[in-house]
Amino acid sequence: MRILIIRHGDPDYSIDSLTERGWVEAELLSKRLCALDIKEIYCSPLGRARDTASLTLKKLGREAVVLDWLKEFYYCQVKPPYIKEGTHLTWDLMPSFFTSQKQLYDKDAFKDVDFMAEGGYPELYKNITDNLDNLLEKHGYVRSGGYYRAVKPNRDTIVMFCHFGIECQMLGHILGISPVVLGQCFCAAPSSVTTLYTEEREEGIAAFRCAAFGDTSHLFAAGVEPAFSARFCETFDSDERH
Repeated sequence: MRILIIRHGDPDYSIDSLTERGWVEAELLSKRLCALDIKEIYCSPLGRARDTASLTLKKLGREAVVLDWLKEFYYCQVKPPYIKEGTHLTWDLMPSFFTSQKQLYDKDAFKDVDFMAEGGYPELYKNITDNLDNLLEKHGYVRSGGYYRAVKPNRDTIVMFCHFGIECQMLGHILGISPVVLGQCFCAAPSSVTTLYTEEREEGIAAFRCAAFGDTSHLFAAGVEPAFSARFCETFDSDERH
């Protein structure tokens, strides 16, 4: 089986939709996706994801299955000890602090760090991973420890239109990596495609391998640079997002 996890196009958060640039990205993405044999399309309920998916769906004459748990992970807010007021998203931790917290690098222990647990991360993460496993079971792969039992092995392709934060949670679970590390150290540009394949090297036992993360080749092929969204300032003295 192949899973394509797609981040929405360049967002206009003020209206929960896309910028003009985001619509261009969605159009280029749709040309790429329409060339594929897609078994099922799933989508976040948020406008920017649904708008990104809409161009592909219109061309294919299909509808997406909207899943509430695919919405962005911004509902998990944490308060690391270095801030006095307010909260942070779990992928907005300052590097000097994040790199000093070794538990955050562990695929299991990250949830038990004090400020993560206080922010409700364990329960929220379990809700996502339970729903993800239920979805994969529907497509023939049943979670068993760190791998999946290939109950009905197949070569189907499923597509998920969603968001960077939720993408990190899903990848962390599937690949056995702390999602905090993925959120801090990886960046999926708007409209990017992350591709996972199953490998059944032992009969009945399937593992997922990431063949591409945050691929924006559909943009480069059209001479379009990826949007800056999800990145932070490349140098401290710049006026880019801090």
